[in-house]
Amino acid sequence: MAIPDDVDDPQVKKASGVVDLPLNVRWSAPFHTYDLSDRKDRMRVYEQVLTEGTEDDVRRFIDVSELVRLWEDIVLSPHVRSAWRDWLHRKGYL
Repeated sequence: MAIPDDVDDPQVKKASGVVDLPLNVRWSAPFHTYDLSDRKDRMRVYEQVLTEGTEDDVRRFIDVSELVRLWEDIVLSPHVRSAWRDWLHRKGYL
């Protein structure tokens, strides 16, 4: 789990459209593409990237405004949720 302090930097280009997750993020299942315009797919991407992603993965795939919108519905382990909740509070998003 990685939480880069600059994940909310507006200059960082975010992934959009149909994406494949890197193997370090989606390592335990068969190849799968996700459509980030689909809310369910976006939730799955956020869950996996927040849990398994490197700082670069988080910067690339996580839009903080969207994370806040999905926050109540995404499934995260307690330690990941707690760490991200703390970051979101510290930055004034929650």
